[in-house]
Amino acid sequence: MVKNGVPVRDRMLRDREFINKLLTLALPIALQNLMLAAVAASDALMLGRLEQNAMAAVSLATQIQFVQNMALSSAVSAFIILAAQYWGKGDTHSISDLFFMALRFCTVLSALFFVGCVFFPRYLMLLFTDAEVLIEIGCEYLRIAGWSYLLTGFSQCYLALMKVSEHARSAAYISSGAVVLNIVLNAIFIYGLLGVPAMGVQGAATATLIARIIELVISVALSFHSRYLRPEAKRFFMYKKLLAGDFRRVMLPLLGACLFWGVGFTSYTAFVGHLGTDAAAANSVAAVVRDLICCLCNGLGYGGGILIGNELGSGDLEKGKLYGERLMKLGFICGFASMLIVLALTPVILSFVKLTEGAQSLLWGMMVIMAIYMIGRSVNTVIINGIFSAGGDTLFDVYSLAVCMWGIAIPLAALGTFVFNWPVLLVYACTCLDEVGKIPWVMAHYKRYKWVKDLTREQTE
Repeated sequence: MVKNGVPVRDRMLRDREFINKLLTLALPIALQNLMLAAVAASDALMLGRLEQNAMAAVSLATQIQFVQNMALSSAVSAFIILAAQYWGKGDTHSISDLFFMALRFCTVLSALFFVGCVFFPRYLMLLFTDAEVLIEIGCEYLRIAGWSYLLTGFSQCYLALMKVSEHARSAAYISSGAVVLNIVLNAIFIYGLLGVPAMGVQGAATATLIARIIELVISVALSFHSRYLRPEAKRFFMYKKLLAGDFRRVMLPLLGACLFWGVGFTSYTAFVGHLGTDAAAANSVAAVVRDLICCLCNGLGYGGGILIGNELGSGDLEKGKLYGERLMKLGFICGFASMLIVLALTPVILSFVKLTEGAQSLLWGMMVIMAIYMIGRSVNTVIINGIFSAGGDTLFDVYSLAVCMWGIAIPLAALGTFVFNWPVLLVYACTCLDEVGKIPWVMAHYKRYKWVKDLTREQTE
């Protein structure tokens, strides 16, 4: 920070307003992400105690939901970015219009994934593995879980509305309650507790479906409470040309980036899945750990992004820039902390899951590689998804993914898997290369301050 041409030390820890606002937003969002990741963790770990192939198959099958969530998040994130600025401006009518724009997109997308998973699951599983035993188990899961994918877009829109209207804690409580229910039902249906027949993989899918239904019902019901922002139903079919143009300009780069990243990340799983059942099983455990730890940077990035967006939308660009500087520093701190957590958890995870000797050996190596990866993942999530997005600078993510992921990491991993027959850990290292490698590029773009921008407009339509 510079004042009157003289560098000034930023007293972030003494700024109680910043700390309180950040914690109020970041902690509930981190908790919500943690609880969502806990669902996948409970599926994998509970099925892992039952059978290695069941765990590996469900881990591969849930990659389809991962791609769906990436696509949904483009609309939901665009809504959050713009709504956060309009909330800072005090314009709730525009927030309602943006909500329905996101909801319409999510409805169509959810329907497409529902059809694919329920009616064509085998074709989807063939994208990730050629092992027939894993394909059959994965199809069992998708035919039931696919019904829950039909509901996901609705609930994510309502939860996003709570986050931008200063009810992030409520959104976290709803998601957390749904996850706790999901985990409890997992145990009952998978193992056959309380007199219920043991259902294995189908039980895990049924538990997910029931939890998603209850989450949606509570989210919609809560929006009718007087303290919450409730979008006017009559605005569902309204079309605001200027606002819709703003929404598309923010969403389309996000959609490109989400699909780039989602499909690319899923291809990583597919590469490892083609290296054998041991590799697939070890990767499924590593992926669960990664998703759980990433909740820290996700909460910091998305919560901090809303905080910065509020300031930019209110017209205080200097304060938004200051908050961005602080958030960037916290991103690096979070990255190194995540690395240490991964290393500390490695022996605990290995002692818990039932894996073959070969899979255990691979998991050791994957966890060490992932510990380094977490530094890049944290920094990039906080800066790209939090700081850049807060000011509508969403196109940079597309460029960085095109070069680092699709231009370097994916070709190397594909060649190592299908052409050169590289060792599993070398292929896995290639899949982690992009996040660490693009840190210098991200920092250079950050210093250009293109993200310091007020995106709101006076709605005169």
